[in-house]
Amino acid sequence: MLPKIYQTIPAPRAGSSPNSLEAQVGHTPLLRLWQTAAAHDIPGTVAIYAKAEWFNPSGSVKDRAAWNIIKTAEANGQLEPGMTLLDSTSGNMGIAYAMLGAARGYRVKLALPQNASPERIAILRAYGAELIFTDPLEGSDGAIQEARRIAAENPSVYYANQYNNSANWRAHYLTTGKEIWQQTNGEITHFVAGLGTSGTFTGTTRRLKELNPQIEAVSMQPDSPFNGLEGLKHMPTAIKPGIYDEALADRETAVRTEDAYEMALFLAQQEGLFVGISAAASVVAAVQVARQLEAGVVVTILPDNGFKYLSERFWKEGN
Repeated sequence: MLPKIYQTIPAPRAGSSPNSLEAQVGHTPLLRLWQTAAAHDIPGTVAIYAKAEWFNPSGSVKDRAAWNIIKTAEANGQLEPGMTLLDSTSGNMGIAYAMLGAARGYRVKLALPQNASPERIAILRAYGAELIFTDPLEGSDGAIQEARRIAAENPSVYYANQYNNSANWRAHYLTTGKEIWQQTNGEITHFVAGLGTSGTFTGTTRRLKELNPQIEAVSMQPDSPFNGLEGLKHMPTAIKPGIYDEALADRETAVRTEDAYEMALFLAQQEGLFVGISAAASVVAAVQVARQLEAGVVVTILPDNGFKYLSERFWKEGN
């Protein structure tokens, strides 16, 4: 007979066990960017912090939203084992769905732009996701339209619809905002985050504003419709997510792709942080905000690390 520790026991469906994959979502570190502040002449009375979201089990901030979308759908009876979960993605959300789908017994079908990084495509295939590629020139909007078409033709699938699903932003209201407040001992003065689905910015901002209405929320997006900031939307020209609240940000800022590339290299070589492109763009925006302050605590989000972007040319060209 096997020792007790090796005996087979039923897996908890709700991910309630502290040893479950789902229980590892969230509770990510908050890192202070000392070298970044010094290199950009930020006074010592201003601190820049960043949430290292690659500590989530699939490697990105999207685990938070994917897990909340899935468990909400399960609770509502919309999603049961053996069903297919459908959505559009630029990569990270799809990876989170695919990971959780594999763990919980769902097939996962994803529409994504054909120019998604090879690393992301390889990871999605490793998890067993079915991929439907869309025109790269149409970006995430083309993937959204394809997912809508598939959902209309296949009513038996569960269309997660991350851009219009309130469980997306609520994931960050329930977790990310609370974590930032606790990790800064309530001293945060400015919150900066990029806009993709807008779930991270929306949910985190709503929770932080409840805790302290004086916290200034700054949303960030690419400076033009044609950009290399994968996962982020240029809202004036994109299909606006249904969960996006234009009135929520106290102000907005824009980031150039080239500045994000430069910051990604800086963070790797000076902070020891190998981050993704949207994460680098978030730090650019946080620096923009910090430069205008005499004192304060600026917090931003690093959605993922750089391993899904190793094929990008700028890593070699910048050296």
